[in-house]
Amino acid sequence: MATRLNMLPEDCVSTIVSLTSAADACRLMLASSSLQSAAESDMVWSRFLSFDHSAILSRAHSQINFSSKKELYFKLCDSVLIDGGIRIFSLNKISGKKCFVLSARALSISLSDEPNHWTWTTRSSSRFSEVIELKSISNIEIEGRINTQDLSPNTTYGTYLIIQVSDRAFGLDSVASEISVSMNECSVSNTAYLCPLDERKKQLESLLFLNRRRMMEKLVVEGEGRRPNKREDGWMEIELGEFFVGEKSEEVKMNLMEVKGHQLKGGLIIEGIEVRPKC
Repeated sequence: MATRLNMLPEDCVSTIVSLTSAADACRLMLASSSLQSAAESDMVWSRFLSFDHSAILSRAHSQINFSSKKELYFKLCDSVLIDGGIRIFSLNKISGKKCFVLSARALSISLSDEPNHWTWTTRSSSRFSEVIELKSISNIEIEGRINTQDLSPNTTYGTYLIIQVSDRAFGLDSVASEISVSMNECSVSNTAYLCPLDERKKQLESLLFLNRRRMMEKLVVEGEGRRPNKREDGWMEIELGEFFVGEKSEEVKMNLMEVKGHQLKGGLIIEGIEVRPKC
């Protein structure tokens, strides 16, 4: 393919490459030094950038300097703080599709302004200046919202609550929380636990809490009882659900609630909710 492209004018090559993907353009640059200029052109990489990238740059928390559209593309892939530092925008390196992270400050968290229940703190591992830590509460309610016009069309997105669990955590395994993702009249619900279940907890559960937990599980909707999964950045995530972005602009609500068990709990640290493409 590279040999045939070498026979074409550079602007024709740029047009052809712009119809592929960022990954294809990078492969072509490695395959043929003579095609590198065409594959690196602003014409090509402007096509890979989201159509509203200028609006995203205007929302950036600090100025983003770049000398080419290719450089800008990869800077956006590395993620950019926007909206005063309470959200993160990034592009998927392979597909170029848009991703967002809503910080704890961008979420609606019940009683988050009550110092007896929650405390705002910092974590060196967090990309945000603040995270929120649960001190003690019986009913947890967390909601995030995003409009599909900010996302890539014709794409299935997953939503993930990003958390850590402190050494002082308690009560997070007592009953499953209700999780849901809703858009317009459509809502899909499931259940999840806020703490990973290690071997020691399994043994304690079988000895002490199994009957109580079975009784309390009847209070929530049936579901998978999802558990947090480890992330590469040192945090954990729980998938809240997924939704499909069509051509129409719609608001998506992402919820986690544990309001029926009335079990005191603490030690949950929330960084935010990530919305990213599933394919």
